[in-house]
Amino acid sequence: MSSSNRMIGVDVGGTFTDIFVLDEATGIAEVAKVPTTRPDQSVGFLAGINSRVSDISTVSVVVHGTTAGTNALLERKGARIGVITTQGLRDVLEMRRRDRPRTWGLRGEFKPVVDREVRLEVPERTLADGTVRTPVDLDAVRQAARQLIDDGCLACAILFANSYANGENERAAVQAVREIWPNAHVSASAEILPEIREFERFSTTALNAYLQPEVSGYLARLETALKQGGFGGEFMIVQSNGGVMDVDTAARLPVRTALSGPAAGVIAAGYIAEAAGFPDVITGDMGGTSFDVSLIAKGQSMLSPQTSIDFGMVVRSPMIEITTIGAGGGSIAWVDKGGLLNIGPESAGSIPGPVAYGQGNTRPTVTDANVVLGRIDPDNPIGGKLERLDVEAASDAILRHVGEPLGLDALAAAEAILRVANSRMAGALRLVSIERGFDPKQFAFMPFGGGGALHAGAMLADVGLARAIVPRYPGVTSAMGCVIADMRQDFVQTINAGLAGIDILALTDFMQSHVDSGNATLDASRTHFEGRDIKFTLDMAYLGQTHTVPVPLPVTVKNGTITPPTEQQIGDAFDAAYRATYGRLLKNGTRRVINLRSAVTGRRPRFDLATLAPQGGSIKAAHKGCRQVHFGDRWHKTELYDRLALPVGAEILGPAILEQPDATVLIEPGLLGKVDSYGNTLIERVST
Repeated sequence: MSSSNRMIGVDVGGTFTDIFVLDEATGIAEVAKVPTTRPDQSVGFLAGINSRVSDISTVSVVVHGTTAGTNALLERKGARIGVITTQGLRDVLEMRRRDRPRTWGLRGEFKPVVDREVRLEVPERTLADGTVRTPVDLDAVRQAARQLIDDGCLACAILFANSYANGENERAAVQAVREIWPNAHVSASAEILPEIREFERFSTTALNAYLQPEVSGYLARLETALKQGGFGGEFMIVQSNGGVMDVDTAARLPVRTALSGPAAGVIAAGYIAEAAGFPDVITGDMGGTSFDVSLIAKGQSMLSPQTSIDFGMVVRSPMIEITTIGAGGGSIAWVDKGGLLNIGPESAGSIPGPVAYGQGNTRPTVTDANVVLGRIDPDNPIGGKLERLDVEAASDAILRHVGEPLGLDALAAAEAILRVANSRMAGALRLVSIERGFDPKQFAFMPFGGGGALHAGAMLADVGLARAIVPRYPGVTSAMGCVIADMRQDFVQTINAGLAGIDILALTDFMQSHVDSGNATLDASRTHFEGRDIKFTLDMAYLGQTHTVPVPLPVTVKNGTITPPTEQQIGDAFDAAYRATYGRLLKNGTRRVINLRSAVTGRRPRFDLATLAPQGGSIKAAHKGCRQVHFGDRWHKTELYDRLALPVGAEILGPAILEQPDATVLIEPGLLGKVDSYGNTLIERVST
């Protein structure tokens, strides 16, 4: 490939780094999968790009779905940071919402990401209505900042009471701190989240500061390496909301990357499924460490206003709703003291990896079970680094750690590992569907990641899904999502006022400032947009209610200028949203506007998925032979095919295995695989 219109998507996972290279001029795509490198993930990042691109100066855009922030939060490996806060609020991060890690029991333990000795208080007070009762003591702020620097803090979070209502005190403190702080890592709560609810605002801002040194350093190393290699294009990062942002914004607001990689996969899955004619789909991203599940209804992914990365680590920022469990290919199988078989959450990762990799691990994983049962070809492991998988070592490990404690032989133990893993994955699918009022029979299942398509049949059987759609390149779907994702900026501002007599002018000013800021970011980008979308939503409730309903606001924006909504329009929109949610309205209830939420999206050009479809070919030419594969309690003769060589319209009756460089697709007995016009494989039950 020599075009200068190439876009590259890079997704760094726990085991593999995935690369998707798209030539926009020709529509030709190439993929690569290389081991993730630790502790410096940038090595694998660049190795993956170089495996497909000889001259990086011919690349126009690199979009990255990163797990750097996610891993830093989960592993508590962020920077040492300090907090400067209002007198009396030193322990908000520790008190949280008066919840605890374990519901039952007399003891519970939680340690916030900021040690108490570096949470410092200063005199200041802003009231909930925005009135400044006590101006901030800037001398105390400077003294606190110097103390934090002396204590070795690499970042600072300024967390003042009610700064969402009036940021005057906080802005003055931030300016004073930034004048003496040795780097750019100073986060202010009114800048990060100007929204009511103290703990959520404090937590999100503190976690942003906690991630800044790690994530900004990681992105800076990547950007430097790309430039040294001759890259002169645009480098962007996927956000947790499914959009992308420039690298400078990501370095300033790293908390928005908390679910960056998984979000990219959901975006790609939704695009692929809708193009294939299935707007209702449940995604299942099975990588080396985790299994990430999300639901897409009528072509729209579900956005959550906040998530908890771990107990007490709350991030309030729009994120695609993703449920994650520790059931990846590298998840370790173990038997507890009570004789119960468990899967994960500990993972073998990429190094040492599963036992079959022969890199020093001795405990069996889900991948080892698939290898022993013949579902993965030991002579052609994905990733391209290993020459052959060690089936014997995997079998011995399964027998020793699972079989012997449970009184099973190696094959039965391997089947047991898969049954437990499949049960946990099915539970995650039920959580996002049945438990939220969706009928899984109306949904298709899209497995992706390196291991997802090995478990498609089990999900159809266990959950009752209609069919599975395996994308053309399942192992690099998240990387493809990086290329597809739009550029999006989200804003929030607390209004906290009754609807009757609401200050429409002030509300419109906030909306206009969000539009101006969002458009400025899009204008600064070197990316071409097919169009721009602007959406406004109000969080509203009746007086006395804690929970709000999202109310889409009918607003016209022409040439970047807003036509103000009327009080009547807002009221009608609230009534419609509330009735749709609860089935009724409250008689004589007083309606209140709590928050304004705005989203400014630049729609990036889409590529035609049909260009990924196979051109010509035949089933006979794609046939590679057969081998024995274990299903249930016996071996089955199973046909093997080169999946990428199967023609459009091909139908493959199970049991069969479709192999490709980035993944393995398993079609179990009683199932039928069909290749559609986009190169996807539809797996359905055989009609009787």
